[in-house]
Amino acid sequence: MFIEERILTLFKNNAHHTLTYWSVFFSFGLCIAFLGPTILDLQCQTSSTLSEITWVFFAQQFCLLIGSSIAGVFKKTLFSALSTLFVSAVVISVVFAIIPLCNNVLLLAIAMAVSGLAMGLIDTIANIQLVTIYQKDSAMFLQALHFFIGFGALVSPLIADPFLSESGCGNHTGNATVAMIHHHRNMLRNSPMASHSFNESIGAPEGPHGEESIVHYAFWIMSIINLPVPLAVLFLMYRERLFPCSPSSPSLMDKDELALEHQQGDTETPEAGGHGSIFSCCQNDNLRGLPVSFFMIHIMGGLVLFMTDGIVGAYAGFVYTYAVEPPMSLPHKTAGYLASIFWAAITVGRLVSIPLNYRFKPVKLLLVNLVGVIVTVLMLLIFNTNNIFLFVGTGFCGLFLSSIFPCMLAFTEDVLDYQGCATTVLVTSAGMGEMVMTLLVGMIIESKGSYSFLVIGLVVACLGFMAFLGLMFFNRMHRNYLTGTAKKSAMVEVEVARQNGAAGAEQRGAEGS
Repeated sequence: MFIEERILTLFKNNAHHTLTYWSVFFSFGLCIAFLGPTILDLQCQTSSTLSEITWVFFAQQFCLLIGSSIAGVFKKTLFSALSTLFVSAVVISVVFAIIPLCNNVLLLAIAMAVSGLAMGLIDTIANIQLVTIYQKDSAMFLQALHFFIGFGALVSPLIADPFLSESGCGNHTGNATVAMIHHHRNMLRNSPMASHSFNESIGAPEGPHGEESIVHYAFWIMSIINLPVPLAVLFLMYRERLFPCSPSSPSLMDKDELALEHQQGDTETPEAGGHGSIFSCCQNDNLRGLPVSFFMIHIMGGLVLFMTDGIVGAYAGFVYTYAVEPPMSLPHKTAGYLASIFWAAITVGRLVSIPLNYRFKPVKLLLVNLVGVIVTVLMLLIFNTNNIFLFVGTGFCGLFLSSIFPCMLAFTEDVLDYQGCATTVLVTSAGMGEMVMTLLVGMIIESKGSYSFLVIGLVVACLGFMAFLGLMFFNRMHRNYLTGTAKKSAMVEVEVARQNGAAGAEQRGAEGS
């Protein structure tokens, strides 16, 4: 068979948990992609400027980082982990429902911050739960988990698109301002651009013929579509008999301790297993006395994802800017397809990586993906005036970037024998990279021009590859440390056995005499 019977059996035994965590990540993807195509409608709704509304992105990303950092605190028991996922999924639906009621940018930023916090909790907890369930076999299941992010990110703009207003709002301040708003709308919407007319609006945003914006229907539809996700989590909690009213429900303490098959008989706390929050990781007494290589694996793995996830965020945000300016100078309508191609390639790449992770070790896939990113960006630089290669390169860039995170997560957890804080550190590092690199690239493009977009991408990709080489070095060092420790333990056991044997012989000799 293509997949071992052992892995199929493992999946069947944990199918309910696995499918639930996958569905929760669909919520994550749904929430992360809707702001782009609706940003100008929200600008009209909040009567804000474009520069003011962009802070909404920062609020969401910053709180996503905070949520990822503290999520390990809520993983102490199965009950607390599932309860957190349930509340987070409900919060996302509630945020979708109340967005049309946010009439100023501060309220909208607060709503997005709350959704970002929920997304961060989902991100870390779902990853940790799957790694804990499948451990050395987790790579392919993590690929499927991250496929659902891409799937949700594709669904969200499709839902919003029919309800988007074809007119913006604001004063007529000149052709430059109108062109800038055209540019941002096309970049964020990731779809071909129609002709826009920008009229003064008071109160509810209106279209070119005085029609009110109907984008609120898109948010309500997304809120309803997301509702089955918290219900799925609730049903899993019921099946696991975590409620007092559940049939044949054991005491909550017993159920939490024996929630999953692989945890039976395990009395260690989650922090001892290494999957607490980023703060509890730093205070973990069990980490004392460990070699430098143990900590450097965390650092190097985090640096790789800081760079690669930073490229994902920067490329998705600024590939349109690069395409419409020299040397490419693509028509706005044509350039509008690039970001969609990029996200579609990421989604397909994560789907394709599921069987690949079964056939190949994560470290080999990481090597291929990192080299592929460098080669692709280098080729984009070389053929910087070739319109066709820009589209082809965008697709390949998304494919190579798609599976780096789940492969790195599976690899580092395996190397560290599922101790330490790899999942928390990696998720936090990836979030920081996406937030920092997007801001950095935006500032440099504004001052140095669009060509610097690919130059920065190549430099960051090379830095990520150097961090990967450092990871390989410390991985080798750590394995040598573990081998030496095992040999010392074996020698001590042999010596103890020899001494016990000698002592027993002397005792028998003394008794015989």
